[in-house]
Order: sequence, then structure tokens, then C-alpha cells
Amino acid sequence: MIRLVALDMAGTTIDDHGAVYRALQSAVEETGATVQPRDLQRWMGTDKVQAIAALMEDGGAAPDVDTVTRAFQRFREILAGLYAENPPVELPGVAAALAELRDRGVRIALTTGFDDEVAAPLLASLGWTVGTGPDDLLDAVVTTSAVAAGRPAPYLIHHAMEATGITDVREVLAAGDTVVDVQAARNAGVVAVGVLSGALDAEDFAGHPLDHLLTSVAELPGLLDLS
Repeated sequence: MIRLVALDMAGTTIDDHGAVYRALQSAVEETGATVQPRDLQRWMGTDKVQAIAALMEDGGAAPDVDTVTRAFQRFREILAGLYAENPPVELPGVAAALAELRDRGVRIALTTGFDDEVAAPLLASLGWTVGTGPDDLLDAVVTTSAVAAGRPAPYLIHHAMEATGITDVREVLAAGDTVVDVQAARNAGVVAVGVLSGALDAEDFAGHPLDHLLTSVAELPGLLDLS
């Protein structure tokens, strides 16, 4: 029986209109690196500092600490500007699905490759809150600010378990729209679900270890009915 669902944010539960991709690419290209689409997809879903350093190296720039730090600050600035121009919205049916799962006793956590400074205003703009009240949608939010390493390490998911009082990985499902999301789920020992609401299609998930592939998180209540 699934008692905790841990979900990625941008591309999985939230439609940010591709802003994370564009902000990350722009910040890295400002360092002089060339960003290839396949490399950008490979590092989406990971900790953004790690992603910047890796993309710089892939693109022919030296990822020294100072340059990576400045690029990460530029990523934040660019992303904030894009969000101001075109605010993120929930993906269709997601909030209703999460509310249904909570009504059924399933705890809901969001995990993300963002840090607290990026994640908090994003959630506030959507009105998604953490708590036990009838208007709260979430039981926990775990960002890279809380863990030693982001995806594909299992720590975001395991920290979500700690935050929600779940001790058995067999009672946890984790879903996301990138390959590193499902890799993190597999590394955490939980049910791994890919969703096609982001930039990847079914072929991109082929060959990667996952238990289910859904069109959207909105389908999760039906999936849990089968478990």
C-alpha cells in the first residue's frame, strides 16, 4: 500500500512554460560554454549547481567554483524574470489529484532540484501550502537546501520519508518528468514512475528502470487503485 507520494515540481506538478530549461541554458552559455539539447535534458532534474558545473564542462568551459557560483546566481535571476513575465501554473488536474490522494490518507511531498530560495516563491505563487489543514495541499517540500546531494542520489526522497514519518520504502512512490527522477526513485528503493508532462517522451524513458509511465500526475489516483 502506498502511503507517500513524492513528486518533482517543474514539469511534473507545475507547468513553468520551459523556464527552467531556458534559464539554465542561458546562465551556462553566459560562461562561454556551448549547451547541446541532449546535455541539457541529461542534467535536468538534478541539483542546479551540479547541473551548471556539468554543462559548463560538457560545453568546453572550466567549471571553477567562482564561475559556477556566478552562473548559479544568474540562473536564479533569469528564472525569476521568466516567472515574472509568464507565471507558472499547476499542470491540469494535478491539484485535484493530490487533494484526492490526501483525502485517502496518502501523504504528499514535493522534491526538487531547486534550493529553498527558488522553490518557496514558486509554491507561494501557486498558493500551495504545507500543513494538515483542509486547505493545505502538501505534507512536505524537500529542496536541495536540505540534502547533501540532489538527484540521482536518493536523499530527497528519503528526506521526504523522514519529514512525513514513513519508514518503509515499499510504501513510497516517486514520480517525475526526467530520467534522473526515476533513477533517484530506483536508488531510493521506491516505486519509480515517469510522467510525460515535461519535455521528454516515452522513447526518452526507454531502457531506464521504472515501474510505470503515465501521461500525467493527474492519473496517480487511478494507478493507486490498481496497487
